[in-house]
Formats: sequence, C-alpha cells, structure tokens
Amino acid sequence: MQGSGIPIWFFIGLVLTIYGAMILGYGTYEWISGNYPATVQMTYLHTPVWWGGLLAALGAFYVIKFRPGREK
Repeated sequence: MQGSGIPIWFFIGLVLTIYGAMILGYGTYEWISGNYPATVQMTYLHTPVWWGGLLAALGAFYVIKFRPGREK
C-alpha cells in the first residue's frame, strides 16, 4: 500500500498538546489560587504543572515533526 495522507503521529501529537495544555492550565490555576485537594500529599511539587508542560512539549514536538505538507 502506498502511504498517503496525514500521519497518525500528527494526531497523537495534537491530542497530547491539547491534553497537556488543559492539565497545565488547571495546574497553574490550582497553584495561583491555592485550591488544593485536602487529602493530597506533597502538593508543593505542583505535579499538574510539570506533567502538563511535559505533555504539551512532547505533543508540540510531534505536531511540528509530523505536520502535513512537510517535504520529505
């Protein structure tokens, strides 16, 4: 089969970027407002900010690397 169209990795990167931005936004809101869940330990690490940023960066990498119309 001849490979044509948009690579699946582009869509995976798009989903990772969207989810990462959502988690990063929530983590930033949580950090600024101080509304932490009462039962969560070690909230000072701000894991939603780190994981959201990591997902968004990884997703952006895939979107840029596998964008449609890129010459091979």
